[in-house]
Amino acid sequence: MMDRCYPSGELFSEMLPERLPTITDVRAAAGRLKGIAVRTPLLESPLLNERLGGRLLLKAEPLQRTGSFKIRGAYNRISAIAPEIRARGVVAFSSGNHAQGVAHAAALLEVPATIVMPRDAPAVKIENTRAYGAEVVLHERDERSRAAVAGEIAEERGATLVRPFNDPDVIAGQGTLGLELAEQSAAEEAELDLLLVPCGGGGLVAGCALAIGEASPETEIYAVEPEGFDDMARSLRSGQRVANEPGGSSICDALLSRAPGELTFAVAAPRLAGGLVVGEEEVAVAMAAAFGYFHLVIEPGGAVALAAALAGKIDCRDRTVGVVASGGNADPALYRDLTARA
Repeated sequence: MMDRCYPSGELFSEMLPERLPTITDVRAAAGRLKGIAVRTPLLESPLLNERLGGRLLLKAEPLQRTGSFKIRGAYNRISAIAPEIRARGVVAFSSGNHAQGVAHAAALLEVPATIVMPRDAPAVKIENTRAYGAEVVLHERDERSRAAVAGEIAEERGATLVRPFNDPDVIAGQGTLGLELAEQSAAEEAELDLLLVPCGGGGLVAGCALAIGEASPETEIYAVEPEGFDDMARSLRSGQRVANEPGGSSICDALLSRAPGELTFAVAAPRLAGGLVVGEEEVAVAMAAAFGYFHLVIEPGGAVALAAALAGKIDCRDRTVGVVASGGNADPALYRDLTARA
């Protein structure tokens, strides 16, 4: 157990694994996920390319099982648990997408699942998590740490805690998205100059960095975060993990981690070119553009990478840019309001 104090003053305590995940782990995860995870399409719009002055390839994870990439890491983690331990069940904490991924993965593997979710999580995510067969425990976001609540439940029941990002098997599972993207872009004879990946705790961008770094080492990879939750961008600049100030809010409910995980930062930091930050209006524009150009519904957190490209946070002219749309579990009323405003 390691305790470290960060510039925000918050004390983080995390159990560190014995080793970092590798590309070998990502390939092993791809084997476990074969026939389970959907090989989501890589979409392209000539009209959008003309607007950007470059070539943009969008990895459409809203079309994944449970509507986001999270099933990849969740299934890989749970399937790696020894059967006699797995039978005791799994516990997770999440505002929605990891919750649904764990709930569905557990159902596929016939494992009991309990998910701790904030009471103010989007209703569609709470309802879907229950529909996948999980027990949902709601808590007030500001009263207690949901990680602490989940840890207590796991200890009481002898269940396994499935962390949302700071776990080598979860990172390896998320990295299978990067493997697919590399294979699909190669099939399109497209050499990626840039890859933009949404970032909350960093599991997805760390996994993609492992996969893309192996397949296309010249590709520059950027984590993309919403304003007020740019902990990865600031951590990359400072060379050490830093935290967001408490009490912030964002429409990007899937990306509200307080700080990068120790494991995700250790994997991502040497492999990323930097971090980009987008505002809520830019996210709304990206959501509307995804529907207009690709006929694809993307939730706010899932749209930040596309928002960075559209808002010119990085120059896409005369370049081939991979963009990950990480999820599509949008609250219907919020989606309507944001896209109408955009």
